[in-house]
Amino acid sequence: MIRLRLAAAAAAALCVAVPAFGQSADFYKGRTVYLWIGEAAGGDYDTWGRIVGAHIKDHIPGNPTIVPQNVEGAGGLTAINRIAITAAKDGTVFGDINRGLPFEPLLGGTGVHFDPRTLNWIGSPELDVIVCTARKDAEVKTLKDLETKELIVGATGSGADTLTYPQFLQGLLGLKFKIVKGFPGSGPIVLATERGEVQGLCNSYSSVSRQAYYREGNLNLLFQGSETPDARIPDVPTPFELAKSDSDRQALRLFLARAAVGRPFVAPPGVPADRIAILRKAFAETMTDPVFVDATKKAKLNLSPITGQQIATVIENAYKTPKPVIERTKQLMGR
Repeated sequence: MIRLRLAAAAAAALCVAVPAFGQSADFYKGRTVYLWIGEAAGGDYDTWGRIVGAHIKDHIPGNPTIVPQNVEGAGGLTAINRIAITAAKDGTVFGDINRGLPFEPLLGGTGVHFDPRTLNWIGSPELDVIVCTARKDAEVKTLKDLETKELIVGATGSGADTLTYPQFLQGLLGLKFKIVKGFPGSGPIVLATERGEVQGLCNSYSSVSRQAYYREGNLNLLFQGSETPDARIPDVPTPFELAKSDSDRQALRLFLARAAVGRPFVAPPGVPADRIAILRKAFAETMTDPVFVDATKKAKLNLSPITGQQIATVIENAYKTPKPVIERTKQLMGR
């Protein structure tokens, strides 16, 4: 329901006119804008970053050159820390970062040097649901099996879905994940799964559904990380089916707030407000640009945009969660 409400609100918000910006609109003429992608090449964050970068320039006054750059490290933490601290604060840098990272300061993540409430959220091109998968030849076949049988899954770094989902559910529900950390992105974990080096991973359904290995019937979907099942996979169970108390359910809701920010694009703190308005307007226009829409269809991407303001609201609300719920969620994540 969160995804449906956000998508409906986004559709209306994207149609709202944004006022002219006067001379500030000339700022981007002849400029180079860097789009930092917080994951390795080959994953969905990389794909979205590059396809948005290729089209958003046509909607920014002055048509600047957009240069996508992969800023890898710690599941996107390196990228968001740089955006918050060292990136130029003039509107010439923005990034595409992992959806879990805005919640890392709240939930006791390590190596975080940012406050997401001070960052400038531009928008997201997609709302998606995380699923956890297992090779068909693994002993684990269902969500229920994870209560008694071990599944070896690959993971990246702090805040990344590949790590936080199995880690949290291991703590909350006692699911028997064995987590192999240190992969630079989801793409390498997919390859490791195909080679049998690990048995599965937790990743976005949109990404999983495009994998030839999945389409050929080699993976089971164990569960989806949502309170309300995604319409694309209505028969796949959710972790709420194993929750034993209201306390469990409250912690699950806080943890799963990350699903409501999609694949967020973000600019540094301190960027002039008129330039943030330009970037948000350009992002919104890109989402409805027929050429862009056609490109996402060809790439088999799940275009379901939300606005920067909607992302900011989800984050603000999460940070208002009662402290006991936050502390329990942190504890369950091993923090």
